[in-house]
Amino acid sequence: MREGKLDDALGVYQKELASNPNSVPANNAAGTVLDLMGKGTEARKHFQKAIDAAPDAAAKSAANRQMAMSYGFEGDCRNTVKYEQMVMAYWVTREQAEPQNAFYQQGEMANEAARVCIDSGDLESAETWYKKGTELGLKEPGNETHPKSLWNFRLEHALARIAARRGNKAEAQKHVVAAKAQLDGDPKMAEAQARYFPYLVGYVALYTGDHKLALDELQKAVAIQANDPFLQCLLGMTYEKLGEKEKAMECYRKASTTTAHNPPAALAKPFTRKKLG
Repeated sequence: MREGKLDDALGVYQKELASNPNSVPANNAAGTVLDLMGKGTEARKHFQKAIDAAPDAAAKSAANRQMAMSYGFEGDCRNTVKYEQMVMAYWVTREQAEPQNAFYQQGEMANEAARVCIDSGDLESAETWYKKGTELGLKEPGNETHPKSLWNFRLEHALARIAARRGNKAEAQKHVVAAKAQLDGDPKMAEAQARYFPYLVGYVALYTGDHKLALDELQKAVAIQANDPFLQCLLGMTYEKLGEKEKAMECYRKASTTTAHNPPAALAKPFTRKKLG
């Protein structure tokens, strides 16, 4: 599947399912391939089988997360949130046993749902769930594993993007400045998170009409994370705004090759399918 041969990959998983129809790994894998092919209804039949056949709560939670992302491939914020909440409910049961991880995972799942919502244009839901993600993440005892600065940076990053999507440039810039302050205030956190800052500046510039700045910053972002299909789409959108269609199509072609099953791919696969025909 990593080579992009989706039909061949699907055939392998279908063969396995013919002899073992309740295989959780095979159903999850088949569902992933079908989502990448744009066949979400078929994909979710496999994810439901994986949920039903899951041998324990952890496996069921993992399958629910796959189902959430399947809806993400169709820009369905509401159902993505529904299934991510099921995943979050599992992590609530792990708070006593592994508190350092359980609250982090709850925050991550809320943010994952929010990411699908913002990409689908449901900005109110996105804002609600990004704020919820921060609230949950900050419940980690002591915030030693995942510092408060990390969650604050992520929230400012998200609020800047939401403001930009709403066309509120001043509000967006306020949150960009606040995000940078979090990076500057915690160099250790910034070692891992600073790479997301050019993406933020480029995103805000794209959606507030400064296409030259967007190009400069998104080129930096892509140089850091060349395999991120979402960034390739943003760069392609910027090239389109600047009238450079061939460069835009090149970005979309790169983005279209992703075989991931996550929010960047959930935006990129259907988006590039429309752009490339």
